[in-house]
Amino acid sequence: MEIYVVRPGDSVDSIAAQTGAGAEQIIRDNQLVYPYELAVGQALLINRYVRNASGVISVSGYAYPFISPWVLEQTLPYLTELPIFSYGFTMEGELLPPGYGEDEWMIAEALRFGTLPVLTLTPFGPDGNFNNQLIHSVVNNDVYTDRLIQELLELMNLKGYQGVDIDFEYILVQDRDAFTAFVWKVADAMRAAGYHTSVALAPKSSADQKGLLYEGKDYRALGEAADHVLLMTYEWGYTYGPPMAVAPINQVRRVVEYALTEIPANKVDLGIPNYGYDWPLPYQRGITKAATIGNVEAVRIAIRQGAEIYFDSLAESPYFRYTEGGISHEVWFEDVRSLQAKFNLIRQYALRGCGYWQIMDWFQANWLLLKNQFYIAK
Repeated sequence: MEIYVVRPGDSVDSIAAQTGAGAEQIIRDNQLVYPYELAVGQALLINRYVRNASGVISVSGYAYPFISPWVLEQTLPYLTELPIFSYGFTMEGELLPPGYGEDEWMIAEALRFGTLPVLTLTPFGPDGNFNNQLIHSVVNNDVYTDRLIQELLELMNLKGYQGVDIDFEYILVQDRDAFTAFVWKVADAMRAAGYHTSVALAPKSSADQKGLLYEGKDYRALGEAADHVLLMTYEWGYTYGPPMAVAPINQVRRVVEYALTEIPANKVDLGIPNYGYDWPLPYQRGITKAATIGNVEAVRIAIRQGAEIYFDSLAESPYFRYTEGGISHEVWFEDVRSLQAKFNLIRQYALRGCGYWQIMDWFQANWLLLKNQFYIAK
């Protein structure tokens, strides 16, 4: 495989002639739409069917129950685990089903493809946001913790889940040790029943990093308690923040390097975003809200707007600007170049694997590139 960056005057046919690849293959692998226009600066995956895989990695991808059945079917061959988003719980530790639809069909599909269905547990309040009072109530009460664990085990046995992923965010600093004890208790109960436990970790770059997102999570202790962890290495660029790369590789690397001082590499999965953001400009803190877009959609916007795509050499991420209806926009997203940088990190640090947030949009070039680089554990 190679990555070709579109130059002025290029067409699919001229690129096919230059690279020796088939035009139809370029169209299919890069999800080009008739009449197959290209954006200057667009990165294309040129697939020659020569596999350069080395090493086995685990791959997970979060999905909601309303995912397109077609997208799920296309993605499952590339996944070791399918974390289904998500179950919640009450203040008293009573398990709550997903509010987004039934999950049984996803479990059945995962098992059909030899992928492990994983129950994602989140402390969402009535407003749909992470609620640290829910966490506080359950992790500090043995009765509530035991109730939640028992209901998890019963449901997993009933539905066929093979593991649980604990995705708790904004943990109060005073609940840090209680949360760690909670994870130990869940993980021990799961292991005794033949299941595994993972924990999602906010992207810390030092042990004493300040902020509600970071202070409640003890990397070393959680890495010891869980069977593996996911570094949530994304959301530097986010809905309400200023325009920037969602997962700049320089920041991602800092998180990985710190994590490996606390947790063995064979327990660490690198988080990878499968989306981008479109910000209206000028950015005003507390007012501006970016629109979430898919990576394929981002390129189609650039083509439609006649925008040139640039590549930031520090963040190793693509971006572009355009104006529509008198409003300027800035877009950051992922392409095969930014993904290659993340795959290089996985290989360089011998990480366990990677986890995608999320797999709701089909991005074929990503999966082809991943499969070319690694063997996927099943």
